[in-house]
Amino acid sequence: MHDDGVIKYRCDWDPGPPLIFEQLTSLIAWRDRLYKAGLIGVYPDGIGFGNISQRLTGTSFLISGTQTGHYPATTSAHYTLVDQWDIAQNTLHCVGPLKASSESLTHGALYEYSPDIQAIVHIHHRELWQAYQHVLPTTRADVAYGTPAMADEMWRLFRESDLHTQKVLVMAGHEDGLIAFGQTLQVAASNLLSLLKS
Repeated sequence: MHDDGVIKYRCDWDPGPPLIFEQLTSLIAWRDRLYKAGLIGVYPDGIGFGNISQRLTGTSFLISGTQTGHYPATTSAHYTLVDQWDIAQNTLHCVGPLKASSESLTHGALYEYSPDIQAIVHIHHRELWQAYQHVLPTTRADVAYGTPAMADEMWRLFRESDLHTQKVLVMAGHEDGLIAFGQTLQVAASNLLSLLKS
């Protein structure tokens, strides 16, 4: 059984109606395209995988909600706003119709690292995960997703590898997981889609 989708941080969630932000249009379009490509979805055991986010301000971002991987098409009811997080305390605050994705703290760590990062895509793909470990920047196998240790690991990769230019990393300790980021959703998603074609 996969442990994907299990929230490992303390989530302070204020339930609310579907969000209204113009950025949701492109977020929904790219998420649904990645679903069609099989990069976001659900495992046979019912656990969803993959998520997508876009920065709103310096300290907030929109992200797909937890366990939304099984939806072929999403709406604003499947996204939430993360407006506070504390990596050291392993806490996160979100507002919206769903709790934020289990990988939200990792997204927060990347947004915290650089204002140039405006969009993040986390996908699962077994063949890419196997083929690109230690070819692309790769997290240590003993680091679990969605934890403060993963945030530290992301920052280590920025210091010790060419992650800032590659903009794609492999999560060795998170089976099938890869993350891409960029200044736009198109850049982040295209970095992953191009790996499928190579």
